Amino acid sequence: MKKEFKNFINRLEKSKDSFRATATEKRHHVGFRTARENLEDLADPESFLEFGEFAVAAQRSRRDYEELQAETSADGILTGFCTINAGQVDENRAHVVAIVYDYSVLAGTQGFFHHQKLDRITEQAEKFNLPIVIFTEGGGGRPGDVDVTTQIAGLHIPSFSTWARLSGHCLKIAVNNGYCFAGNAALFGCSDFRIATKSSWIGMAGPAMIEGGGLGVFDPKEIGPSDVQEQNGVIDIVAKDEQEATLIAKKLLSYFQGPVESYSHNDQTKLRDIIPEDRRWAYPIRDIIELLADTDSFLELRKNYGRSIITGFIRVEGQPMALLASDCQQLGGAIDSEAAEKAAEFLTI
Repeated sequence: MKKEFKNFINRLEKSKDSFRATATEKRHHVGFRTARENLEDLADPESFLEFGEFAVAAQRSRRDYEELQAETSADGILTGFCTINAGQVDENRAHVVAIVYDYSVLAGTQGFFHHQKLDRITEQAEKFNLPIVIFTEGGGGRPGDVDVTTQIAGLHIPSFSTWARLSGHCLKIAVNNGYCFAGNAALFGCSDFRIATKSSWIGMAGPAMIEGGGLGVFDPKEIGPSDVQEQNGVIDIVAKDEQEATLIAKKLLSYFQGPVESYSHNDQTKLRDIIPEDRRWAYPIRDIIELLADTDSFLELRKNYGRSIITGFIRVEGQPMALLASDCQQLGGAIDSEAAEKAAEFLTI
């Protein structure tokens, strides 16, 4: 093997979890997965084509390059193309852009080359009209990239304007586990659908920024816990852990990928009697939805927000459909402000 090729192989290995054993162990110790483990679970086997794998933090003027390779792998963000659900839907509709923040690299913060990678892949998503699945765990902007002194000046970072411009053009599904503050939270909040684990804390500022702004000292777990953000309507679906969140993201994406050939359904004759003849009686609308839809195809959004309106997706004979329903067991089906907001946002998407 030529020396140059051997060096190339060795460089590739430095970005893998097996090389970064200490960082991997820290993630597993708190019950979390690594960024590459989440990516492997999300993408179809051997389908991920990575962009910018050799990037490191813009800190060469104060840190050794070998150290940067080992400790700032991919500059804290994995970006590329992959397929998802290719075994269930038309393969031509399975192509997706995947973006996964790596909290084990400088707390998932957003640095100079990190932003360049993000900008490049979102521009490709826009160009080819591809859906995006993004894992957003991280602490926001990174002040330590000293190689670039004007990083935040002169409109050098189009990441957020591009992200906003994609609305209505490319589907954006965000998944979060752990801390998600500042710029990371902006990407999460401005996605079309937002999935978060119970171990999520989401806020537009982290502890340092809050304290610096004179608003007091807060522990990171006091800022935007998932149970609070669910009640605020920020989170569409709360998952138990990263594995379940990834599974939900793939299921949610599938409704936008077209019909499936394999499906089953419940006994439809039960629909004849499930609604009471007396209109004054309330009834469980979700039971009707489950009967009407294909088995296990109902995915509800923002269940604990605006509860008199139900929003979500179902399949009927394999065909994906959006669902909007009134729940007469909540406020007699009356639409309050939260329910109206929830329905309007859903219809816009």
